[in-house]
Amino acid sequence: MSNNNNNNNNNNNSGGGVQGGNVIAPYPTFANSVIGLGKLKEEGRKGLIQLLDAVKGKKVLVLDPKLSGPLGFIAEVTLLKEHGVEKIYYISPGRFPTDSKSIIYLVRPKVELISNILDNIEHHGKENQSKDYFIYVVPRITKLISTLIYDKTGASQGSSGGNNEGGILLESSRLQLGEFELNIIPFDDDVISMEYAMNSIDYCMEENKSRDFYVCKSLIELQIRYGMIPKIIAKGDSSCRILKMISKMKNEYQHQFHTCPEIDQLIIIDRRTDLFTPLLTPLTYEGLIDELIGIQNGFVELDPQITASTAVKKDNPSESANKKGKHPLNANDKVYSTLRDLNFNSVGPLLNKKAKEIDEYYKQRHNNLNTTQLRDYMKKFTSIQQEHNSSTLHTAIALHIQKLVKDPSFGKRVEAEMSLISQGESVDEYIEECINRQESLVKVLRLLCLSSLVNNGIKQKQFEFFKREIIQSYGFEHIQTLENLEKLGMFKKQDGKSVFPVLRKSLDLFSEDIDENNPNDFSYGFSGYAPLSVRLIQNFFRPGWEAKEDSLRMITGPTEKIYQELPEGSQQRGTNATRNNVTLVFFVGGVTFAEISALRWLSKHDGSTYGDFVIGTTKLINGNSFMTSIMENLNQKK
Repeated sequence: MSNNNNNNNNNNNSGGGVQGGNVIAPYPTFANSVIGLGKLKEEGRKGLIQLLDAVKGKKVLVLDPKLSGPLGFIAEVTLLKEHGVEKIYYISPGRFPTDSKSIIYLVRPKVELISNILDNIEHHGKENQSKDYFIYVVPRITKLISTLIYDKTGASQGSSGGNNEGGILLESSRLQLGEFELNIIPFDDDVISMEYAMNSIDYCMEENKSRDFYVCKSLIELQIRYGMIPKIIAKGDSSCRILKMISKMKNEYQHQFHTCPEIDQLIIIDRRTDLFTPLLTPLTYEGLIDELIGIQNGFVELDPQITASTAVKKDNPSESANKKGKHPLNANDKVYSTLRDLNFNSVGPLLNKKAKEIDEYYKQRHNNLNTTQLRDYMKKFTSIQQEHNSSTLHTAIALHIQKLVKDPSFGKRVEAEMSLISQGESVDEYIEECINRQESLVKVLRLLCLSSLVNNGIKQKQFEFFKREIIQSYGFEHIQTLENLEKLGMFKKQDGKSVFPVLRKSLDLFSEDIDENNPNDFSYGFSGYAPLSVRLIQNFFRPGWEAKEDSLRMITGPTEKIYQELPEGSQQRGTNATRNNVTLVFFVGGVTFAEISALRWLSKHDGSTYGDFVIGTTKLINGNSFMTSIMENLNQKK
């Protein structure tokens, strides 16, 4: 075990402890969730407790690093300690020094990670250490993983099975293999995610039975908890496959659909239907935080110099002055909730207004308050302090982002993207400039793929030129990257006429006149461009949308719709005049924060038509993670 692992006992649970009264809770409370997403947290929490309590006595927990963040949404460090966990580590290969007799591994079904675990076990065996190992695969044991474990340990699969109670007997130890079905994680009041690994390559695959099965299973489980969904619309190849799987699988769970429906409609969107949006630079506040700094599992990590000028109060005062601070970003924070979905240009004035309101409140303490006035003042004191701390934090973030967006290179990039999207103007010269300046390959590939998608490919001469320039400038290892992007249809030679100009017009994908401060359309999130995915969802609410076959046919993948017959007894739902209809929109292959903001805008500005949205996804993504994931995973695939 490396020193890095030994230092991870607390890192992966930052913000999970008991908070002071003037500090915002690090994880969402789901107080304003329209379908009570707290249920998902409680069920995940209960399952984790059962898993821990099944292992008697003290134990150590060894985590797949990619599971660390999502687990924070269902359990804090104190809960783990209450159920016997002495220390928390990350999985790593080689020797794993621990005095604990019982070791619990929580891991995704990845060969490399399982090999590291088996390496740990082998080292203990060589040192004649007797231990009990409990490997729980999240969310499901695959045949490949099961075979690897049994082959490596020399056990017979037929004698014990995947969830054997007795376990696999080793020379002086015991290994037990099981599953922990953490399929859906509630990330915020209106956002749920599977955080499915490798999604940005999976979305491109023509057929991914494993991923599609997990999505189907998750959507079935949601219907068990929140009632069968009466209407489902699917757009895209993967979405329609999942729809067919739901129709078949629901029969196996028919006896569990007792709850009155809390969700009125499900719309499943395949990321392949809109590859444009994740490649563009978002201009909402939340989108820019993710694009320029990064949001990981509901937290943003900030360098101390970003927050130093505004004296942001730290959640943990003992943090080193040189250490990055982790700050929660969710609906618990009233200030952030107000800012997150706005165009960035609107953020500064609102923060100034909030600062003045807070200052006016504090000035009241100098007045001669009577008993009633003093009581009212103190009632608001904690919430005002929270807003003060939050305003200070977001002022620091906004000032940092403002420096970045004022850089000429940022403006030139957005200008190039919008000219391409709005008018189909060539960005070849700008891409060439970026390559010559050795700018990030991710940035170059995002622009190149966007140009290819908008124009149905790159002209042959330019196509060969860009391939040659990228290989010479960024290295021969990227030959494979370019070949695979070509296979995926994101970077290819021009082949026929582009349909994008027709889509842009028929679906009103670009608006020249947009008031970013008081918008009348969600295209404000990209200063004029309306995400194709959200425009498509918007059209599903309009009468006669099925008659628009020409537009629908131009968007990648088929469109299907089914109505589900509700089980007897579940139709009777108490009438509630104030209740909006609820639509679950599920993005297969990832969703960006800008798309989430656009859906929130629709709900907020025309709730009578669109009702309330809950957004689900296989993973929360941005343009950088989207492209990086494709590059990394495709290059690993042999």
